[in-house]
Amino acid sequence: MSSTQPMPELDDLRDEPFEPEILRSDLAYEGAVWNVRDDRVRYGDGEIRRQYVAHTGAVAILALDDEGRVLLIQQYRHPIRHRDWELPAGLLDVAGEEPLEAARRELAEEADLVASHWEPLVSTWTTPGGNDELIHVFLATGVSAAQNAHAREDEEADIRVEWVPLDAAVSAVLDGRMRNGILGIGVLAAAQRLRDRS
Repeated sequence: MSSTQPMPELDDLRDEPFEPEILRSDLAYEGAVWNVRDDRVRYGDGEIRRQYVAHTGAVAILALDDEGRVLLIQQYRHPIRHRDWELPAGLLDVAGEEPLEAARRELAEEADLVASHWEPLVSTWTTPGGNDELIHVFLATGVSAAQNAHAREDEEADIRVEWVPLDAAVSAVLDGRMRNGILGIGVLAAAQRLRDRS
């Protein structure tokens, strides 16, 4: 931070919007799900070039049952060659669909569950140096089985679903046994939310 900018009060720390002049923005690659942009940006006294994935945005669900267990799913993720543990999640790829409605849809599609109470938990940029994805994580409680099961294919066909005590999930994240970033921020935020309420 520049010495000319005062440090904000600690309870007011926040990211700051900044809109440098975009000199040129090209579609470098058109993908099946996401595109790659190639931007030239006026920055300071010069010009920088940045390539990044243009993302639709996404939602994730921290579903918590009456026993304090969190719903985790495990599925194959090709870029990391792992079946990693995750929160149910999905893309904001339906035109006009609000994040909360997308979260309701994804919980039903990925875990055949519905929830009676929903609240925003945390939102985060997943990899701001490489994409513009903003994911909204919702806390869902009052969970029950959906009326209909969803057909799944490809990686979703062998999804493993487990209910895990929240403190065990937190320990697995902090011990480095579960490394999914959205899972990590979700279980840590949920644990803090519950501490704040107790």
